[in-house]
Amino acid sequence: MARAWHLKSRPKGMPTSDNFQLKPVDLLPLDYGMVRVANRWLSVDPYMRGRMNDVKSYVPPFAIDAPMEGGAIGEVVESKADGFSPGDRVLHMAGWRDEAVLPAAALNPLPNLGVEPQAFLGNLGLTGGTAYFGLLDAAQAKEGDIVFVSAAAGAVGSAVVQIAKANGMTVIGSAGGAEKCDFVRSLGADEVIDYRARPLVKSLAAAAPKGIDVYFDNVGGDHLDAALAHARNNARFAICGMIDGYNAAEPTPLRYIMRIIAARVRLQGFIYTDYLPRLGEFYGDMGGWIASGQVKSRDTIVEGLERMPEAFLGLFSGANTGKMLVKV
Repeated sequence: MARAWHLKSRPKGMPTSDNFQLKPVDLLPLDYGMVRVANRWLSVDPYMRGRMNDVKSYVPPFAIDAPMEGGAIGEVVESKADGFSPGDRVLHMAGWRDEAVLPAAALNPLPNLGVEPQAFLGNLGLTGGTAYFGLLDAAQAKEGDIVFVSAAAGAVGSAVVQIAKANGMTVIGSAGGAEKCDFVRSLGADEVIDYRARPLVKSLAAAAPKGIDVYFDNVGGDHLDAALAHARNNARFAICGMIDGYNAAEPTPLRYIMRIIAARVRLQGFIYTDYLPRLGEFYGDMGGWIASGQVKSRDTIVEGLERMPEAFLGLFSGANTGKMLVKV
């Protein structure tokens, strides 16, 4: 019988395993236009924490005692829909489970780009697309810019580092600990900050003595404050995520926020789905960078549907380098 993780209760602060429950689920009947999919790979993403709160946002919150959702790569095992046959690999949003019956409209066949299927949850999926559109559109980054990237060893951050280097930018990445800093250097970053070593404002001053033109924010908090402190005139900030505050009772105060005025800083929030009509452009550029070796991926893989909450909680303790995935 199919199984899915349910949100048992809404977390207060950092989630725990008690907030989740793995339960059997009844699948929809396989009527005309429907497809049965066996999941092979599940995406694990920080934004999922926001959906556990009962607040209005750009996506509805998870319902209590209902199957959770997220990006997934599956294999078609049975189909009553035109255009889908057993063995086809598809991308969809019925993650956090091992099997699903979905309407054909909810499935996206994987394009044949000569990569492993899980890449479409990483650099060729939401992760890479978020990095691509956030850096090049929301932040309007261009050749010659000095770019500061927080969580540069994470899924989105590591893609931003490589996209920036592929476009002729100087890149400063921030990561926690020597091993992750070495990984960011291996991606081509010009300077790497270990945010655990000393205050960020001082570290960024040393790494970017001329200041920064672009900040790609995955963290918020102290990283955002340091970026404001060293923003050059007309700097552009792409606000992708603020994982520092997802489980915090109170936000980190921003001492340098008034520099937005003096330096004419532009802060631009964005959502990946804003850019769905432009995915062809993304696939073309990212596919070329991957083929040429300019963009590489590194995944942290957790085996088994039973360990999905463990993988998710690991995002908040730095357990992942690159993309966090669950292999079903």
